[in-house]
Amino acid sequence: MAKKNDNKPNNGVAQGTEPERTGNGKSTVDEIHELTTIGEKSLENSTEPAGNDEPASNVSEAEGQVKKLPFPKSIFFIISYEFCRGFHYYGMRTILVLYLSRQLDYDDDTTTVIFHVYAMLGYFLCVFGAIISDSWLGKFKTILYLSFIYVAGSALVTLGAVPPLNLPATTFTMVGLGLMSLGSGLVKPSISAFGGDQFKLPEQVKQMTTFFSMYYFVVNAGSLISITATPILRDDVHCFGEKDCYSLAFGLPASFVVISIVVFAIGRPLYKNKPPAGNMVVLVSKTIGNAIATKWREKKTNPREHWLDYADKKYDRQLIEDVKVLMRVLVLYLPLPVFWALFDQQGSRWTIQAARMDGDMGSWNIKPDQMQLLNPLLILVFIPLYELVFYPLLAFVGIRRPLQKLTLGGIFAGIAFVVSGVVELSLEDTYPILPTAGNAHLRVYNGENCDYAITSNLTGLNFDIASLDMFVNRSINIDSTNHLYVEFEFTEKAGLNCFEFPKQTFAFDTTTAHYLFLNSKNTTHPLIWGQDTISKPSRGYPFVRTLANVQAGRQIEWRNKKGSIEHTEPANLRNETELKSGDYDVLVDNTLAASEYLSVGGRYTIIINEETTGVYKSNVVIITEPNSMSIFWLIPQYVIMTLAEVMFSVTGLEFSYAQAPVSMKSVLQACWLLTVAFGNVIVVIIAELKLFDSQADEFFLFAGIMFVDMIIFMFVAYRYKPNNPNSQSEAEPLTPAETNKKAGNDNVAKTIDD
Repeated sequence: MAKKNDNKPNNGVAQGTEPERTGNGKSTVDEIHELTTIGEKSLENSTEPAGNDEPASNVSEAEGQVKKLPFPKSIFFIISYEFCRGFHYYGMRTILVLYLSRQLDYDDDTTTVIFHVYAMLGYFLCVFGAIISDSWLGKFKTILYLSFIYVAGSALVTLGAVPPLNLPATTFTMVGLGLMSLGSGLVKPSISAFGGDQFKLPEQVKQMTTFFSMYYFVVNAGSLISITATPILRDDVHCFGEKDCYSLAFGLPASFVVISIVVFAIGRPLYKNKPPAGNMVVLVSKTIGNAIATKWREKKTNPREHWLDYADKKYDRQLIEDVKVLMRVLVLYLPLPVFWALFDQQGSRWTIQAARMDGDMGSWNIKPDQMQLLNPLLILVFIPLYELVFYPLLAFVGIRRPLQKLTLGGIFAGIAFVVSGVVELSLEDTYPILPTAGNAHLRVYNGENCDYAITSNLTGLNFDIASLDMFVNRSINIDSTNHLYVEFEFTEKAGLNCFEFPKQTFAFDTTTAHYLFLNSKNTTHPLIWGQDTISKPSRGYPFVRTLANVQAGRQIEWRNKKGSIEHTEPANLRNETELKSGDYDVLVDNTLAASEYLSVGGRYTIIINEETTGVYKSNVVIITEPNSMSIFWLIPQYVIMTLAEVMFSVTGLEFSYAQAPVSMKSVLQACWLLTVAFGNVIVVIIAELKLFDSQADEFFLFAGIMFVDMIIFMFVAYRYKPNNPNSQSEAEPLTPAETNKKAGNDNVAKTIDD
């Protein structure tokens, strides 16, 4: 006997999602499963008239009707809208971390916090977006109106990145990110559900399955294109006199958001708009709240078997039973945020990690933010492989049940972070040694055509330095006064017509790298004392400094091999200059003095001596080693994390949707999105605590938390009592509006004609 609730899709069907493939994008797969199942059951039991007003005699005849219904033209406007929004979301997100660190000069921890707060707010606001859509505006108006908030946020970020406008970039970026989180979160729950509304069920269930496949495809297509394109616009295009072009990299995706609204609005005459009928999230919250309040008043006078039973005076018994089942499933959700805490760091910590690695492939340079491209590519490969290869192999070793697969997905995520920690340990070996408290560094650059012996009043600080060479001492100890005065004496050892430098005393400060430059052609200051910068360049690009012992008034030019002048300065300026990686010639008054290839992540000093008028001799010394570890060492952790994502996300949603009552699907979707939000909260907390000096230690901490979390999950899963959805009442479930009316709540949102 057919169930009444199979004859039409329940209004609590899973809400749509933002075009993210993780934690929410995967839910489209589950919507296909859920809606297809409902539709197929309805198709099998449909008694609606056939084309000639005669009842369908069998399934084949009913299926024949499906072919007569054209594919809704409105779907193509919704799909186009999703492609444009997907392009923007991933394009902006891909370069966001580098923009925050390289342009706005935030440190790695603060950059990570901002990135994850942005993601977190978007997921938290999904619940409110579902309430607005289902209880007030309806899906069409929610998508159309609230998308303008998203546009405003994107415009602010873009305008803040345009240098000639001289706008407060930090303020514009923070406000813009807040508006994008607001717009994205409020719109997110309505999109794919609005697409599902365009189909007539059960007749078009197969066409609706095609829609969700198209939906998933355009999300990944937009992601792939934007993750590829925006780093190229950022790094390879010069605009407004800058070496990179964040204004264009943000501006192109922003234009796609505007296009998405225009396209979506054009399709309005074709849309089927269902009026809001109340929100199940609100209804469940009211039921739980009523049960708690009633239990507090009646627990001694009217004891019940289950605390939710206290709500039966006001709410339908079937609803209460459904909430009980929902609560059991939600207990399984409690450990899940840890997975998303690890997964979402692909866009933050892992991108920062990639920025310290070498992506130079000769004629092609892999940019650190382009490594995120691996995730969507691997997803498209792994999803069919799981069905054809991975799951049969897992079944062979006894891993068949969904909760087992979900646990294994979490373990894979922990392994991915162990791998990233090992990679980080190897990276740390390439990092420069920085001065610490009570310690100072000294570098002496000899710009003369003579060798010198240098002695000081400090024990052990006596050394020789050859012509155009550098001397380094990283172990100068400073007492509690934080200052140390050292007298240097210079003695010529070799060379002709060597300059006699006078004795001189210099002050060393703690935690500082100092440099001394010998340049006798500077008749005013033959001994130049200053501070060296030796840390890894925060923007990743190489830094160079020219120490030129040349006649006064000379000009220094840096030209790339194409002959283009990249930088010009007076020879006595001695500032550090940021350049793109590549081959360069250094010219003094148009005379070639040196040539060097500058690699990503390095700091270089060019020492130049003018031997005779217009004749130059030079040497290039590396202050900070360039990135030497190949960016391809990141591939294993991306592969393992994507394996974890497919197994964890898809399996988790399929299991929970299968277990939850039909009326609870939208509530479950909201709770799933909240686990992603809480996962980002975990990252924010750990980043703010600044527990470790070593990033590798933090990666290992996350891996350890993930493994412990999966042990807890296995314990919770072992105690879980499976629900049999087929055992639910034969009665058709009430809509939120009907249930509220039964409870005496007539203040449900009125029907709104979209």
